[in-house]
Amino acid sequence: MSAMSSVVDMLSVGGGDEGGPKLSALERAAVTSAVAAVIMHCEMEVEGERRWARIRARRRKAMQPPTCEVLDSVAICDAVFEVCCALGCGGLPRATPRWWVKRRTGGTWEHLRPADDATEDYFHDKLRMSPRVFREIVENLTPILERRVTFYREPLQPDHIVAYTLYRWASGETYESSTCSFGIGRASGLVVVRDVTTALLSVYREKVAWPTGVRKAVVLRAFADKGFPNCHGCIDCTHIYIDKPTNAAPEDYYDRKRRFSVVAQVVVDLDLRVLDVFVGYPGSCHDVRVIHLSSLWSRAAAGELLIGPPVLLPFQVQTNGYLLADNGYPPSEWMVVPYGGTAQTPFEARFDNK
Repeated sequence: MSAMSSVVDMLSVGGGDEGGPKLSALERAAVTSAVAAVIMHCEMEVEGERRWARIRARRRKAMQPPTCEVLDSVAICDAVFEVCCALGCGGLPRATPRWWVKRRTGGTWEHLRPADDATEDYFHDKLRMSPRVFREIVENLTPILERRVTFYREPLQPDHIVAYTLYRWASGETYESSTCSFGIGRASGLVVVRDVTTALLSVYREKVAWPTGVRKAVVLRAFADKGFPNCHGCIDCTHIYIDKPTNAAPEDYYDRKRRFSVVAQVVVDLDLRVLDVFVGYPGSCHDVRVIHLSSLWSRAAAGELLIGPPVLLPFQVQTNGYLLADNGYPPSEWMVVPYGGTAQTPFEARFDNK
């Protein structure tokens, strides 16, 4: 305040000149207020600098470790940043999931895991296959189904999603009930079934095929031993039950068993190995219509289905091969059906029994 009074006194006497004009009372008050504001601003800046200096000193004192080795705070920040980047890009899995991510539970998958020593019977009951076959499938599909570890939680493992997909196909359960048994969400269940299906079709593309070489000779010999020489397999249709598709005519998918379904035409050999599959037409379609629409019919008409040396059957019948079918199919050169009817001769009855 003494400095401000000196400045005001100097201005009031004309800057120290005895002959100069003096300031009026109003001018003197204005100058006093301006000088006070400037001095107050300077004092606040000085006090702020002192306060920040004290804070920085306390921080340096707090960051000093008790040992003689002093760690650089910048190096610590860099290390933390690198760890976060590793977590984000999948280099390190998180110990615990994010709080908004639902934790997965066990259920059927906990009993199917190899660590739980699941029995052969349990695998056959749940997945319709042995543990050996299951492990083989998982090993072949793992390169396609493996997912990167994310920042949120560890992804579903290939053996987990393969087991879920096989379980749903074997049991026919809905997504709501089957996903609960494996501790995954319904949306994840839809995705993994699609992914496993794509992977199976990619890896095992040649599994559904007509036998060749030694396998073909074994099949032909086995059917010949049962009384059907040069027979390659059996054909029939089955119905796969579904929910009625949206915006579809209900009578199209309503089959004779009063359920909504699609028709699957399957050809198998004597060991029930699938040789050909044709699926997708509505359940109201008859077996004859399905086979006429299938690629099997067009291949047989073009002479591309059963290729091999002709065999002379009893009654001087020559054939390159044929399939066994039921009375729902029309008899043809490559398809043998029973006689049917009620008044059968002993020969016809014996043939139909075969």
